[in-house]
Amino acid sequence: MNYHKKRFQVVSNSETGEVDSNTLFHYSQQDDVLWAVYQGSKIKLGTITGLVKEDNSLEFSYQHVNEEGLIRSGKCTSTPELMEDGRIKLHEKWSWDGEDHIGESVVEEVLN
Repeated sequence: MNYHKKRFQVVSNSETGEVDSNTLFHYSQQDDVLWAVYQGSKIKLGTITGLVKEDNSLEFSYQHVNEEGLIRSGKCTSTPELMEDGRIKLHEKWSWDGEDHIGESVVEEVLN
């Protein structure tokens, strides 16, 4: 599974998350290194840096600047699911740096 040049949109997110269906993620990949840029809704600009594991799951850190001017960061693991229409759905478990709460979100690949 390759994530290069794929775009993802949030389908669901925990209450403590800051991204929503108006946040768009643009992924890039080279070998096992993954990075992305995201923005929209409450996010002025965010970035992701991480790894694609042998099982195609993702492990990454994220950081963004929100509308309030705060810099937020955390860690995430994503488990991919190949949907019937061929798109990728990612089931994510994430946490903010300095907090114990584990959030969950689902993002789906956007075509065109």
